[in-house]
Amino acid sequence: MDKTINDEMDRHKRKMVKKKAARDKIMASKTSTKGLIIVHTGKGKGKSSSAFGMVFRAIAHSIPCAVVQFIKGGMKTGERDLIETHFSSECSFFTMGEGFTWETQDKSRDTEMAQAAWKKAQELITAPDIQLVLLDEINIAMRYGYVSEGEVCAFLSNHKPEDTHVILTGRNAGQQLNDLADLVTEMTLVKHPFRAGIKAQPGIEY
Repeated sequence: MDKTINDEMDRHKRKMVKKKAARDKIMASKTSTKGLIIVHTGKGKGKSSSAFGMVFRAIAHSIPCAVVQFIKGGMKTGERDLIETHFSSECSFFTMGEGFTWETQDKSRDTEMAQAAWKKAQELITAPDIQLVLLDEINIAMRYGYVSEGEVCAFLSNHKPEDTHVILTGRNAGQQLNDLADLVTEMTLVKHPFRAGIKAQPGIEY
């Protein structure tokens, strides 16, 4: 083998050995676990999709979980159909909204439904047999004032069980929630097919 290639491979191996040692040292210092407050927000696509990925991961690990949908209601979605058909014993699913706000056009009704969803969410979060709860699109409900961000943050701070994970999705997550959360991911919109005239499609958007 060419000496230059040999030297490059040796340098790479030494670099990776050092990197692994540093990584192992960091990992050795991470010894605690806790139930996380996780926020998926931003204008980009993938907030709910990523959250449902975590739900399916939890199901695969036999972790009891639940989903409360605050906005989506009328339309069928692949996630809901799959969970209700095949994983209803592992994951409880509650679709509490009646559709996007620009479709319903009734703030008092939207507020009533969001409040009912939040009440159900509190029951599920404090349930001793559930360890992960997804509050899908709750950030939008808080943004429009249907649910109080302060109330949500106070409840999570004071009543969420130590080992329970809670995921909150939707655009425009408030600063109070972001400050409280353990993990915040903001999806950034770079390009979207909708702008090119391509409509939402099954398996991609729902």
